[in-house]
Amino acid sequence: MANTILMKGNEALAEAAIAAGCRHYFGYPITPQTEIGAYLAKRMPEIGGVFLQAESEIAAIHMVYGASCAGKRAMTSSSSPGISLKSEGLSYLAGSDLPALVVNVQRAGPGLGGIQPAQADYFQATRGGGHGDFRNIVLAPASAQEMYSLTLRGFDLADRYNMTAMILADGTIGQMMEQVALESAEPTRVEKPWALTGTRGEREKHVITSLYLAPEELEEKNLSRFARYKLVEERETDFDSYCMEDAEICLVAYGIAARVSRSAVAMAREKGIRAGLIRPITLWPFPSETLLQAASHVRQFLSVELSMGQMIQDIELAIRCSRPVSLVSRVGGMIPAPEEVLAAIERAAKGETL
Repeated sequence: MANTILMKGNEALAEAAIAAGCRHYFGYPITPQTEIGAYLAKRMPEIGGVFLQAESEIAAIHMVYGASCAGKRAMTSSSSPGISLKSEGLSYLAGSDLPALVVNVQRAGPGLGGIQPAQADYFQATRGGGHGDFRNIVLAPASAQEMYSLTLRGFDLADRYNMTAMILADGTIGQMMEQVALESAEPTRVEKPWALTGTRGEREKHVITSLYLAPEELEEKNLSRFARYKLVEERETDFDSYCMEDAEICLVAYGIAARVSRSAVAMAREKGIRAGLIRPITLWPFPSETLLQAASHVRQFLSVELSMGQMIQDIELAIRCSRPVSLVSRVGGMIPAPEEVLAAIERAAKGETL
């Protein structure tokens, strides 16, 4: 039976990393994710792991690169401006086909912005987060429990597909305290014959690089990589739905916005309005097919975001613009109340396009 404890979302994520077999953490403090590093600074020495507060975010992501080259499960965490600094390292990880877990507990921006929660890093996360053609698996927790469970899953997916998995949370999910069932987990054992473990005079040396000067070779690498990404889309796309069986108005939201939206849907149902919610759990791969199927009976979509409108573009693409899609958002660290979202649902129910 799982041990249940009251924890912050950030702490739950850190404990999950340990349960997943991660013994190498490299990071740099920034609000609102600092508890991840603080927690692991205490826990890693207790289990023979490595905690290192790097001199910068840039150094931290490249330390993850090095540990991953050696075949170890490694992670880093930061918040929005820090992830931007890690973007070069994210591209190097992708170009070298290395597994890693990267955590972004988003804050408001752009620039230094504010320390309140936001979801304006959606484009950055789902479009790769660095230069070149590549993707990251992006997981979006909506509770402290999912901060735990999706971290376990993220490490497994990273190893399974030799790519970076990113936890894209928001400041509220990272800071809120909820009961968390600490699921027992046997770390998945994945053979890594490519790892730099020393030849011991028993094998040919391994070389891990993202540098390919022959254009034909680099083209083949990119084509092979995207064939693997296609498998991720086919096998790993995930979502949750609420009251979608007969919904005429579909809300799409993730993270704390999904928590607010679920309450608004319940309130709308009490008023006789047939609203429903689709919550992407994987932001990449995005549940496009699910939304396209919903468009066959939904009259209008509402994208509920803590941004000026980013995920809304993926909704429009998914449904081939076959239905109106309207944005319901607060930005700058503000979070809409359920009543605000309900008001948007009521307008949509009257046939208005927001």
